[in-house]
Amino acid sequence: MGRLQGKVAIITGAAMGMGEADARLFASEGAKVVATDISVEKLRAVVSEINATGGDAIALELDVSSEADWAKVVANTIELYGTIDILINNAGILTCKDLEHCTLDNWNKVQSINSTGVFLGMKSVIPEMKKNRKGSIVNISSIAGLTGSVFATAGDVAYCASKWAVRGMSKQVANTYASFNIRVNSLHPGPTNTPLFQAADEPEGGWAPILSQVVPLPPYQTQPIMQAYAALYLASDEASFITGIELPCDGGFSSH
Repeated sequence: MGRLQGKVAIITGAAMGMGEADARLFASEGAKVVATDISVEKLRAVVSEINATGGDAIALELDVSSEADWAKVVANTIELYGTIDILINNAGILTCKDLEHCTLDNWNKVQSINSTGVFLGMKSVIPEMKKNRKGSIVNISSIAGLTGSVFATAGDVAYCASKWAVRGMSKQVANTYASFNIRVNSLHPGPTNTPLFQAADEPEGGWAPILSQVVPLPPYQTQPIMQAYAALYLASDEASFITGIELPCDGGFSSH
């Protein structure tokens, strides 16, 4: 308990899945959580439960592809809490379109959220972090940002490109702002039981027989809370000498 005591954390895509797990865990570890999402009603329900159990959280609507929305979130956070210590760029989408079936509109939509959203998030918070000469940013990439395999990418060319972009941006920004003691790392989840994963048609016999062929570590798929613990480590002072890395939380998928 208390690994983020007194820190202020902005989390995107916090209404469900990994973002929700991040918001709940970070609040339980003492962070003041600014939970953001476009699914406002779900987000408010999550925040209400966090506050009812002794946490400190607020819900703010955010389209991560909107620079104006980001400006409002940062301004509201500074007005209420006075600082920004942590940013978790978690929001993302998947369309499952291969190259031949990916329209330009599909491509641009995925990039606007998965890639541009991360760019805008960092661009928006880093000026505040520079003032305090400290900060931790965790950008959620994917095993699709480590490989181009059809399994890792769900066959989605735009998703794969966006997650590699997140990985590259994280390294470049980590180098640029290290002198301000601003750390930037990317987290690369493997199969995780989120709404994105649940939206796929489960094969007869379940996922384990298929996942076990590419994920060495049982049970071959994890829960959002395990990804949240990985994000917590990177966000916390325990990782104060770690920047510019990609951390796979993938059951060994990337060990192949």
